[in-house]
Amino acid sequence: MHFSAPYQGLPMRTHITRALCAAAAGVALVSLGSAGAARAADARPVHPGTAYVVNQYSGTVTPIRTATNTAGKAINVKRYPYAIAVTPNGKTAYVTNTLLDTVTPIQVATGAVGKAINVGEDPQVIAITPNGKTAYVVNVGSGTVTPIDTATNKAGKAINVGNFPWAIAITPNGKTAYVANSGSGTVTPISTATNTAGKAITAGGADDIAITPNGKTAYVLTADGTVTPIRTATNKTGKAIKIPYSTTFAPSGNPGQVLIAITPNGKTAYVASQSAGTVSPIRTATNTAGKAIKVGMDPFGIAITPNGKTVYVVNNGSGTVTPIGAATSTAGEAISVGSLPWAIAITPNGKTVYVVNNGSGTVTPIGAATNTAGKAISVGVAPVSIAITP
Repeated sequence: MHFSAPYQGLPMRTHITRALCAAAAGVALVSLGSAGAARAADARPVHPGTAYVVNQYSGTVTPIRTATNTAGKAINVKRYPYAIAVTPNGKTAYVTNTLLDTVTPIQVATGAVGKAINVGEDPQVIAITPNGKTAYVVNVGSGTVTPIDTATNKAGKAINVGNFPWAIAITPNGKTAYVANSGSGTVTPISTATNTAGKAITAGGADDIAITPNGKTAYVLTADGTVTPIRTATNKTGKAIKIPYSTTFAPSGNPGQVLIAITPNGKTAYVASQSAGTVSPIRTATNTAGKAIKVGMDPFGIAITPNGKTVYVVNNGSGTVTPIGAATSTAGEAISVGSLPWAIAITPNGKTVYVVNNGSGTVTPIGAATNTAGKAISVGVAPVSIAITP
């Protein structure tokens, strides 16, 4: 649940000098941006096997059938869409509209667009709880988070966090959402049961955040080249972990657009250092960093296959993707994709890696078994984020 400098000058509010592109959750946004368990009563996906790509300049979302790698008819979501997240049951996709201060819901089964939901200023990152009941929208300009009831698509009262909140991650049990506030150098925990913010946790220029699968530790990346672990049981920070200096430019809130990714077994966190062109593995058992792995220029997207065997790194400045073998933390041969690769997501079965190329207006599918790129899929203008249905 849990993006790099706007090389194409993508439009944003003038007072946000660093923000563009995530985590996520939702996937990962998530990001962004990113996941999680669907409601038991309606867990079956309505429209499985579809990747949704947000095209910022076109004001559209392009659906791609993952079985055939063919693009469907673009869905109009109005001006400057940015991040996207899909509910765990696969029924609804939520898209942030940064300059309209709204979120647009899309019915996955029909592609129908619902009424825009008013949120805070400059909504960028969005993440959805594992039970699918609430979508949390991070409003960078207003320093707030807006909860949306997914059953009614009604926005709740905005929750005050810190200055310039860049990223969000939700614990696997769904009880707490952690918001990284870059401007404040803090992390704000939010109780999802009450939608109230707890005491801010000092973390130093918090630019991205990820939580281990067991929910015990949140890792916070700061621009000065450290990663701070937070014990979620106590919200106490541990000793900062040094990695190569990383200049970060924007939040990682959409699934596939992350600067930190953790293996499914929870043993290793991989952290991108943009200015260094490296990825550092951190052993979560000891909170120690291993030798930095050289990748390409300006890495700022990381995705890990569901089996945990391969880490894929998007190199925005190189126009490549670097595969890393998780067992040995060694980089394989770079895979050429399109211009300014911006976001990455992997299908639930782990067979295909999708890379969003902002400069090319395309998506490149990569076969995970062979690490070979397939034919580029044309989408809209300036695609920035992607989410795949369960």
